[in-house]
Amino acid sequence: MTQNGQTGMKLSAGLASVMVAGVLVLLKLWALGQTGALSIAASLADSAMDLMMSLGAMAALIYASKPADNDHNFGHSSVEDLTALGQAILVGASGAVIGWAALMRLVSGEVSPLRDEGVGMLVMAASMVLTLALVLWQGHVARRTGSRVVAADRLHYMGDLIPASGALISLWASRRFGIGQIDSIVALAASGVMAVGALRIFKGAWDALMDRQASPEVIAGIETLARNWPGVLGFHDLKTRTSGSRIFIHLHIELDGHLTLREAHDIGAGLRRTILLAYPQADVIIHKDVAQDQAASRAAMSSPVSR
Repeated sequence: MTQNGQTGMKLSAGLASVMVAGVLVLLKLWALGQTGALSIAASLADSAMDLMMSLGAMAALIYASKPADNDHNFGHSSVEDLTALGQAILVGASGAVIGWAALMRLVSGEVSPLRDEGVGMLVMAASMVLTLALVLWQGHVARRTGSRVVAADRLHYMGDLIPASGALISLWASRRFGIGQIDSIVALAASGVMAVGALRIFKGAWDALMDRQASPEVIAGIETLARNWPGVLGFHDLKTRTSGSRIFIHLHIELDGHLTLREAHDIGAGLRRTILLAYPQADVIIHKDVAQDQAASRAAMSSPVSR
């Protein structure tokens, strides 16, 4: 997939999350007025936060899609990591608040009287269907593009599914058996899922901001392509770093010193195109060295005299 295609997919995921969050806020606001359920009130507050986070994620994706300029020679993709970092912190804090509130409600034994449970159940079921559809699309986009912003946005919508199911079960249990504590138990489980996911997103974004190298699988793939490329006699100084969903690759290849400039250029350009086909989100710079000079340099470095 081309870079423009990836940008389009990420923006579509951002727009979908904003639209779904807006619809959910309106639905749950109406359901809260009809039922007075605290579980729906908590879900409404969560959806309102989702809307704010999705708007921020959308703004970050638009900014990250800007091409490189004089002030940002390598593009603007780092804003994805900054946004993902902030989202991970907010998701973790939200999970902690939900878990604490659920724990306190269980300890106190507080049960709120509910009304019109059927209306609330219908709204929560509809919100879960919308959220599930969004999560599936965001997962597809995150896998295809490697966007941490989309992955972080998907995380807090996944976290919504468990509290929403808890609210649905709570409304059903209240209507059928007069039991109103089940949503607190489910909310505790949701807070744990959100905390684990937030830590994973936080670590990925932090590593990218600290210029951590690409994954071992990507590095091994690049090495395999370079090792087997026709005309390449060897390679060295392979360096990578990640920024948002981009991978920056620097590679030195060793060529026959008797090649013409055109022949050497064609070998390097062909290898670069192949790497970009395998990793469309990459930015590749290939430097060409003479194979004999590199062999002599390595031999001198390993000799007893040089030590």
